[in-house]
Amino acid sequence: MSTLDIVLFLVAVVGVIAFGIWQGRKESSGAAESGGAAGYFLAGRGLTWWLVGFSLIAANISTEQFVGMSGQAADWLGMAVSSWEWLSTIALILVAFLFLPKLLRCGIYTIPEFLQYRYGTFSRLVMAVATLVILVGVPTASVIYSGAKVISVFFQGRMIMNADLGSIEVGCWIIGISAAIYVLVGGLKACAWTDLIWGAGLIAGGAVVMWLAFGALESADPNELIKTKVANSTATVEDLQNAGAWERFKLLNDGKDGEAIVAAGENLSGGKLHMIRPIQDPELPWTVLLLGIWVPICFYWGLNQYIVQRTLGSKSLAEGQKGIVFAAILKLVIPFLVVIPGILCFNLYHKDLRAEAVKKNTSTMAEVTASTGKVYPITENFALNTPDQAATVIAHNAKVAGIEAVIPEGATAKDLVALNQTALTAAAGKQIDGKPIPTGTKLVGYDYDAAFPTLMRNLMRPGITWFVLAAIFGAVVSSLASMLNSAATIATMDLVHMAKKDMSERATVLSGQGFTLLFVLISCVIAPGLGDPAYGGIFKFIQEFQGFISPGVLAVFLFGFLSPRTPRYFGWVGILTNIALYGLLKKFGPSIGAAGMWWAPDISYVDRMGLCFLTVVLIGAVVTLVNPLKEPVKLPVTDLINLESSKSAKVWGALAIVATIVLYVIFW
Repeated sequence: MSTLDIVLFLVAVVGVIAFGIWQGRKESSGAAESGGAAGYFLAGRGLTWWLVGFSLIAANISTEQFVGMSGQAADWLGMAVSSWEWLSTIALILVAFLFLPKLLRCGIYTIPEFLQYRYGTFSRLVMAVATLVILVGVPTASVIYSGAKVISVFFQGRMIMNADLGSIEVGCWIIGISAAIYVLVGGLKACAWTDLIWGAGLIAGGAVVMWLAFGALESADPNELIKTKVANSTATVEDLQNAGAWERFKLLNDGKDGEAIVAAGENLSGGKLHMIRPIQDPELPWTVLLLGIWVPICFYWGLNQYIVQRTLGSKSLAEGQKGIVFAAILKLVIPFLVVIPGILCFNLYHKDLRAEAVKKNTSTMAEVTASTGKVYPITENFALNTPDQAATVIAHNAKVAGIEAVIPEGATAKDLVALNQTALTAAAGKQIDGKPIPTGTKLVGYDYDAAFPTLMRNLMRPGITWFVLAAIFGAVVSSLASMLNSAATIATMDLVHMAKKDMSERATVLSGQGFTLLFVLISCVIAPGLGDPAYGGIFKFIQEFQGFISPGVLAVFLFGFLSPRTPRYFGWVGILTNIALYGLLKKFGPSIGAAGMWWAPDISYVDRMGLCFLTVVLIGAVVTLVNPLKEPVKLPVTDLINLESSKSAKVWGALAIVATIVLYVIFW
């Protein structure tokens, strides 16, 4: 970055955050309620539709997408990962017209609070505790890590006050402290106003990066590009020489003759420009589109405190619905700004992603050569790029497992992975000093989470760097501040307030601020460890671990919305059943696959969510039929806001659904 870029970056970040805090405090100064708990936690229930819409997008599209989702796109999933975005459009429409009216009518502060009205205090406590554990340990820590990833990759080799900006740990504390200060001063309203700016900035910044990436692809050396084509592509160097940017993109990534041909396996196995993955795919087989993927998407947009808190702060039901539909339309654009650049990054800078992986693997290889008592998985691309190191790992694992491993001459990368898997399988049934042999960090061929930061580092030019970096950094801080505010809201309103009902407005706000500090400290300690390849990338980590609560909570709330005679104990029974069942499926999924009881080697984490959801729904149906309440539950009705629905939101919502279907047809 040039000196001018650094100055403009600092001015932009500090200026926008200061504006948000000033605007929020200015608007809340005139009303006692806005200045108290409702002002701090729900922005005084005064958010208009454009604030709701941009705030939803900025809260959602942070570095967890720009780092995590673009990383998965750079890997084998390609365009298939866009399902998380495009199906969210339909889910948001559902939330606007089914979930939001029910939630706003009760006048609640938090999602768990609804459970008290419908199912009782214990159900509220169970969800509050489970939500806090997941919220602080997973998305909050993940946003800190992914934001630090951008800093560490983009600012490699730079120091500030004797701190190495290339260090993940340093980046985590910079992000965490910045967000904590932000939310302590301004609350949700400050987040909403700055989200208005950061949301627009993110979309514009993502568009700039995509435009520059296609420009780089058009001028790139075909002899280098050809090394990144998928295995079932028939493209040649001559084809690439005569093609423009978009045609090059398709030749390298689309698959054989442009047909919808994809293949299960590691990166480069098959076409990456299609929404449908094979049934054996370990993450997004086509089966998840039938049910599994809808569970986390509907939970995220309709029942996730971090997101829903913005809609709970709407000025009216109509404003909230229009804001949600506006966000749904914006979601259609996101894959073009996040997913496609991720694919392009591998085509353009696979060597850089390889270099980042080498840095990741260094400490693990040191453990291997030190002959620890662990065994280590490897990826096919690791074996392909560093066959000598792969052979060293295989020899080590075989020694630990007590078997002999002979690597035949001319062994391929697939052969090396298979040999290593034999050693891992042998080690799984043995013990050292009475304890199972532990598994160390997986050795990888590419660091895909570095994809978007790598694009920025290679493509940014003086004069525009500050803008893109400020938009991303600002969105990270704003998203993290919103997550901390939401976690503090749950801790205060669902735990502390339950124990001490006579808390003053001031004491309630102070409690929220205290929890904010506690949670940011916890998340900053957890965050640096999320780079471990065992998590399978930051985006997968977030989605997978939220599965411990999302299916059960979604099922419980659907019964709460639609079935007034479902017994009250189903609230906590459904949530706890899901936690236990999801944990069992996660642990024994590979065994179920190995026994031939599933169509893939393991149960995809998204399919796990679908199975858990169906199980909890079945339990809910049974207890409702066998033991229905004698009198239907009557939920409270608030008079704080206008509950009239929006007709224009229905029209635009229908158009958004049609647009989603069209995009699926194009990229099928």
